Amino acid sequence: MSTQSARKPAATAVPNDLEAFWMPFTANRAFKKRPRMVSRAKDMHYFTPEGKAVLDGAAGLWCTNAGHNREPIVAAIQAQAAEMDFAPPFQYANPKSFELASRIAAMAPGDLDHVFFCNSGSEAVDTAMKIALAYWNVRGQGQRARFIGRERGYHGVGFGGMSVGGIGNNRKAFGTMLAGVDHLPHTYNREHQAFSKGEPEWGAHLADELERLVALNGDNTIAAVFVEPMAGSTAVLPAPKGYLQRLRAICDKYGILLVFDEVITGFGRLGHAFAAERYGVVPDMITFAKGVTSGSVPMGGVLVRKGIHEAFMHGPEHAIEFFHGYTYSAHPLAVAAGLAALDLYRDEGLFERARKIEPTWYDACMSLKGLPNVLDIRCVGITVGIDLASKPDGVGKRGFEAMDRGFHEEGLMLRAVGDSLAMSPPLIVSESQIGEIFEKVARAIKAVA
Repeated sequence: MSTQSARKPAATAVPNDLEAFWMPFTANRAFKKRPRMVSRAKDMHYFTPEGKAVLDGAAGLWCTNAGHNREPIVAAIQAQAAEMDFAPPFQYANPKSFELASRIAAMAPGDLDHVFFCNSGSEAVDTAMKIALAYWNVRGQGQRARFIGRERGYHGVGFGGMSVGGIGNNRKAFGTMLAGVDHLPHTYNREHQAFSKGEPEWGAHLADELERLVALNGDNTIAAVFVEPMAGSTAVLPAPKGYLQRLRAICDKYGILLVFDEVITGFGRLGHAFAAERYGVVPDMITFAKGVTSGSVPMGGVLVRKGIHEAFMHGPEHAIEFFHGYTYSAHPLAVAAGLAALDLYRDEGLFERARKIEPTWYDACMSLKGLPNVLDIRCVGITVGIDLASKPDGVGKRGFEAMDRGFHEEGLMLRAVGDSLAMSPPLIVSESQIGEIFEKVARAIKAVA
């Protein structure tokens, strides 16, 4: 048999050929029976291959904060691709990567003034975990090797992020997680917090559980605590008023590093460059991704406080201080996209705009109260989580059907998390589009009642 005849047939662009791609976080069999395909995007809309407009109520995947295919970002990516496709980040560098790092650091609160780049939120969390371990080692406190996460927390899909994360379905199929990880209780209590706008009044005391974990494990064994200021992937759990401040105080008391996972909340989602600014808390590290390039090119990173960075800057100058990195750290296309995205956020005042439209968003969210099977609604910043009652014949079916109907019949993209719906549109959303989003959601909820 000739080499030519032994080759696999070339892949085609036939829309019905759906078998080769094993889709992430997707019910693959259900999808392939009734695909939700998009092939073009602009500003607030996706478009199906047939040309039908789909209003983006989810900012893609919490990431297209400036909207889709914005011309300045597109032009920057195109220009960079034509100028230089790749620069090795080990021992060499692209000047623009330093510019982007400086601009991100300038947006961060306090002395969070150094940036380590990677390519995703998952990599950012694993990077922050390694920074924490290495930091305590160089400080002569290598016994500080434990991590504290939180129930219902999402910190990506690496083994580090899964370990400090607290979403059961993300963990149970993968065996033993990393050793030496404990979890704080999640911050949600429907009895005390139902239908809250912004930060719930109840729940700050839940931070005191960290005292119990310190007493259990010893006050000199914990490297870092990882929390999201708003847990998004579990359908929007805002931090209660005072909760993050109490965590900061307890971490200070015992010398524990506090890490904010701002992969979702960063770059305007809660009305500020980082949620840390909204809450007046300076963590020791911030992980970010998604909105840094407005979702246009994969990029993530870790912001660290000055003292953490300086702890590594000792020994021979020719020696590597931190043995970690990725081939595509500070990739030139991602850096170009990031600089253009930050320009858009600044020039269009999108973070300030998010704060301005927050009350309108809240009122629209709560307009769904009283619809069939709506158990709770939680909103903070430009996000919302809507809990629906499960169907008797299966947990998650109602949420899935509402998401599917929203796309096909209503022309709306939203996220289903079990029987909860989550939305977080691009920050360019107009007031009329906010109304349109919730009209479509209401019809989908009623249709699956």
